[in-house]
Amino acid sequence: MEPPGGEVRVQFDSNNRRKIMEAFATDWLTMLVRWMHLIFGAAWIGTSFYFNWLNHSFRPPQEEMKGVGGEVWSVHGGEFYRVVKYKVAPEKLPETLHWFKWEAYATWMTGFALLALVYYLGAESYLIDPSVADIGQGTAIGIGLGALVGSWFVYDLLCKSPLGKKPLAFGAVGFALMTAAAWGLCQVFSSRGAYIHVGAMLGTMMAANVFVVIIPNQRIMVDAMLKNEAPDGSLGKAASQRSLHNNYMTLPVLFIMISNHYPITYGHAWNWAILAALALIGGVARHHFNVKHKGRQQPWLLPAAAVAMFALAFVSSPALDKEAAGPPVAFTEVQKVLDQRCKTCHSAKPTFAGMTAPPAGLMYDSPEQVAAQAPRIRTALTTNFMPPGNITNLTQEERELVLRWIKQGADPKATGAAPKGDAH
Repeated sequence: MEPPGGEVRVQFDSNNRRKIMEAFATDWLTMLVRWMHLIFGAAWIGTSFYFNWLNHSFRPPQEEMKGVGGEVWSVHGGEFYRVVKYKVAPEKLPETLHWFKWEAYATWMTGFALLALVYYLGAESYLIDPSVADIGQGTAIGIGLGALVGSWFVYDLLCKSPLGKKPLAFGAVGFALMTAAAWGLCQVFSSRGAYIHVGAMLGTMMAANVFVVIIPNQRIMVDAMLKNEAPDGSLGKAASQRSLHNNYMTLPVLFIMISNHYPITYGHAWNWAILAALALIGGVARHHFNVKHKGRQQPWLLPAAAVAMFALAFVSSPALDKEAAGPPVAFTEVQKVLDQRCKTCHSAKPTFAGMTAPPAGLMYDSPEQVAAQAPRIRTALTTNFMPPGNITNLTQEERELVLRWIKQGADPKATGAAPKGDAH
């Protein structure tokens, strides 16, 4: 029976309640892990940038001090600081020696947890795209994990090879290999999943540099001094090399961390090339500050990076048709597609299992809302990033229908083609 007033009440079964609570708990867990990842990442990046700045800013000391290779004076927060750098190590270690490692470890661990929560547990939505490669969840996860482990071993071998002593050649080969990896991952994963795995590969290299090279080398040097032995300076140079590599990889990783908000990049037909270009631009920007801190002036670097960014935006801009081919599309046809394929999530009251709020706050409940969001709908449909993993089985014909309506002006009052015989 209907309750008074004609209101229809639907009784949720226990399965629906379970799905909603599972989604709620997963969202909170993901938010917490993401927040921790950002906190630890900020701490790691802050120390990394600061110590690279220190290394580039040291100048010969004004007063000669035994074993000291440079000093730097700075002021911050109303306090003055004097930092000295030893050529290898001091003659005697202080009682307290600060180590910087847990920031890197915690960043990687929370990042991997986030990768597992979002992309491995939600592989069907975010990692697998049947239109790219029809693979199963296990296969996709195996490829992802293999990419993380394999990238470290390849990178580590390159560092230890003669190429590692030639910074420019090493950087060129490393960039080419990561570009090839980005292209390859875009052939098996969803574009969003491919991007995040490139970032995870770089992040794994950075954290492994700390865990496998930087900290162990520092420990060996400290242990030698505790035994009253001269520390091996080559170990310090090797650690410094890896730290510098981490410095250059930071900006590309940061971009990838936010890239899921910008389907204009990962959803583009040339997504892997766009990622490579953005990584290169970030590297150039980072290089500007590195050489500046060394006291060398190369003022053209930042303007060149800015010009390259504008050029990338231009060449990747969408092609706009001068006219919309095909018969006029009625909004009722568009609404039918959106109701079936999109509104299960993009509604004030989503009906998709476990969904409690519309993603990004986008709602298609009224014709006015749909028309207002037409440009974003166009991006979503042309880049194929929505629906995630095409989970609602949106057909190519339906995509083209909605896109044709948008090209024809996105009029929510469009009635379509007039019946034959009507006078115009």
